[in-house]
Amino acid sequence: MNWVRAWLVLWVGLFLYGCATTEDVRILDKEIRRIQSQLNTIQKEKESIKKELAALQKENQKDISTLQTETKRLQADLLIRLENLQSEIRILTTGVEEYKEFLKRPSKEIDQVREDVAMRTKLLDERGKTFEEKNRAQDERTRALEERTKAMEDRLRGLDDRLKGLDGKISEWVSKQAEIEKPTPGKEVSAEMKGISPGVGTLYKDAYETFQKGDLEGARKKFEAFLKQYPNTELSDNAQFWIGEIYYLKKDFEKAILEYEKTIAKYPEGDKIPAALFKQALAFLELGDKTNARNLLRRLIERYPQSDQAEMAKKKLETIK
Repeated sequence: MNWVRAWLVLWVGLFLYGCATTEDVRILDKEIRRIQSQLNTIQKEKESIKKELAALQKENQKDISTLQTETKRLQADLLIRLENLQSEIRILTTGVEEYKEFLKRPSKEIDQVREDVAMRTKLLDERGKTFEEKNRAQDERTRALEERTKAMEDRLRGLDDRLKGLDGKISEWVSKQAEIEKPTPGKEVSAEMKGISPGVGTLYKDAYETFQKGDLEGARKKFEAFLKQYPNTELSDNAQFWIGEIYYLKKDFEKAILEYEKTIAKYPEGDKIPAALFKQALAFLELGDKTNARNLLRRLIERYPQSDQAEMAKKKLETIK
């Protein structure tokens, strides 16, 4: 720009020196002012485009960051829902196994188990449909975000082209924990206990004392080792129940439900069935599944009306809206 002005001044001087007329000088001054005005206009337009491009790039970066965050959240939500669905499948599978066990029992119990299995199957189908609908909605949101990003990229490219054109003219873009049955003392085990061998009693007692000390993970491993070595003793149903309790205390309610179900299916004659049914219902409540919770509490009251847990189940049913 400075060179252009210098040449123009020099040319005017030479022209005037060559005896240019006053009219010619005015014409030349007018032409210089016109050219200067055009250059100023082009410069202002260039600065405006640069500012607009910077603002759009900043906006695009923010939208891309938002898209990435939203995508991660959607993926995490999808994984959680998938895990919940898989857990429901595992629970249903356990229920089917229980159904097979009760096929050998009186018809009343068989009918009850059939109703439970039908109810769980229906619930699983409904949740599967809900999961598919939410998954489709998430896919649509993801596609909309991708289309918006693509449109912004096209706009950025257009502004880049426009800026290049102007440059060419100048020089040529992040518990309540529910009511639970407090762990009650298990069977007191000693080597002299009738019907219990010293080895069985010692191993079980060691696992239970570890549980009472608050070492949940250590107790779980010891109870599992006990069941692996002694799967069918008078204390096996207790050991299985305490594994479910450990997961409940750790707030891993889905695993707790599965472990309580093992207590019910593997040891149908054990004295821990009422407690397992009650705690399984509480675990379903923690997961927000009131339907399964109600059915389990009613089943407990019907099958074990004289148990302490039956009275607790009646009170609990009154609180479930």
